[in-house]
Amino acid sequence: MAKAKIVTYGCQMNEYDSHLVESQLVSFGVDMVDSIDEADFVLVNTCAIRGKPVEKVRTLLGTLRKAKHERGLVVGMMGCLAQLEEGQQIARKFEVDVLLGPGSLLDIGKALEANERFWGLQFKDEINDHIVPPPKGKLGAHLTIMRGCDHHCTYCIVPQTRGPQVSRSPDSILRELDQLLEAGIVEVTLLGQNVNSYGIDQGRRVPGLPSFAELLRRVGASGVKRIKFTTSHPMNFTEDVAVAMAETPAVCDFIHLPVQSGSNRVLRRMAREYTREKYLEHVETIKKHLPNAVFATDIIVGFSGETEEDFEQTLSLYDEVGYDAAYMFAYSARPGTPSYKHFEDLPREVKVERLARLVEKQKEWSMRKNAAHVGKVMEVLLRGDAHSDGFLEGHTRGNHPIVVPKALGASGAGLYRARIEHATPHMLYGKLVNAHGEVLPELPRFDPASAELASPLPMA
Repeated sequence: MAKAKIVTYGCQMNEYDSHLVESQLVSFGVDMVDSIDEADFVLVNTCAIRGKPVEKVRTLLGTLRKAKHERGLVVGMMGCLAQLEEGQQIARKFEVDVLLGPGSLLDIGKALEANERFWGLQFKDEINDHIVPPPKGKLGAHLTIMRGCDHHCTYCIVPQTRGPQVSRSPDSILRELDQLLEAGIVEVTLLGQNVNSYGIDQGRRVPGLPSFAELLRRVGASGVKRIKFTTSHPMNFTEDVAVAMAETPAVCDFIHLPVQSGSNRVLRRMAREYTREKYLEHVETIKKHLPNAVFATDIIVGFSGETEEDFEQTLSLYDEVGYDAAYMFAYSARPGTPSYKHFEDLPREVKVERLARLVEKQKEWSMRKNAAHVGKVMEVLLRGDAHSDGFLEGHTRGNHPIVVPKALGASGAGLYRARIEHATPHMLYGKLVNAHGEVLPELPRFDPASAELASPLPMA
C-alpha cells in the first residue's frame, strides 16, 4: 500500500483543502502516515499570502528533494503558491513531481495515475459529490461555503490563486453538515474568502442561493451546537447578518472583521472599498444586536506609503473598537500584486518597530478583555489533552483559548461549563463545574519527578 503525508501551511481554507485531498487519497487505497520519513508521497499544501510561508516551503522542498534522490520519494505541491509563476519556478527548481492549483484539487488521482509508484491504486473521477468526509475523532470541523474572491485588494494574491468567487449550493453545504453531525461534530466553522457576499458571485445574485444571513439560519436549524464563520469582509457586511447571529442560538457571539488599517488614506491604497467611519458603523451595528460580541481582526502594519500618522490612526481604532484578538502582520510585498508593482516598500526596521507597538496595544486590550471574564461561568469546547499533564485545552464560544484541569466525569474532549479563575492576554484558566455551578473534583495527577500523586498545578 502506498503511504502519503500532507504538510499544510496557511489558512483554514488550506486545512480544509488538505482534508479534501486526504479523503480522496484514502479512497484510492493510500495509507496516510504521520511522518515524512514513513511516506512514499509527500504533498505540500502551500500559502502565497506572505513571504514567510513561501520561504518555509522552499526549505521543506529542499529536504524533500534530498529524500527524492535517496529513496525515490514522490513530491507534490498544491495550494495558492502552486498556481503562481513563482511557485512553478520553485517546483522546477526542487524537482516537484505533482503540481496542483487550488482549482485542481480533484485532479489528484489523474496526477498520481501517471506515476508508476501508484499504478496499483483504484482511482475515481469524483468523490461523494465533492463532499469532504468528517474528520475522525474531532468535535470541530471546517465547512467551505464558497471559493475564490471578487475583491481586488492591492496587496492580495488570492484572486490570482483561487480565482473569482463561486458560492456553493446550500443543498451541498447542508448535506456535508449532516455528515459532520452524524460523525459527532458539535462546532462548525463556515469558510469563505468573504462569507458576507455568499450568493452574489461576480457582482450578481445567483438564482436560488440565499443570502449569507439566511444561510446562517438554515445551518442553525440543523441541530449543530456551535456555528462560527470566517472571513467577513466589511465592504459586504449587512445588518441582517448581525440580526441572524442574534436570533440563531447556535451562532457564536464571535466575529472576525478584518480592518487592515485605521487610516482612510491607507485603506484607499489597499483598495479595501470602505472607510474607517463605515467600519465603525458596522461595529456599532453588531454591538447593538450582540452586546457581548467578541471582535477579532486582521491588521497589516507598514503598508506601502503608511506614515506615522496613518499608523497612529490604526492604534486609535483599537481603542474605539476594543478588539479581543488580532492577527497582526508586517506588510510583505508579494510578486504579482498591484502594490508590489506600483508602490515602494517601507524599510523593514520601520515595519518591525510599528508591529511591536501594535502587538503591545493588542496585549493590553486582550488582557483587559480576558480579565473581565474572571469569575464567570462559560461554556467551553475542550479538544483534549493540553501540553501540561492532567489538563485539557479548548476554547469558549467567544473563541478564547482556555485550559482547565481534568475533573471527575470530564477527562476528555467535549462541551463543558467552566468557571474562569485567572486570565492572561493569551489564555483563560478555569475549573470545570456542574450545572449548579459547583466545581467538579479534580482528577489526581501523577508527578514522574517525585513518583507520587501531585497536587493541582497553580494557574499561571
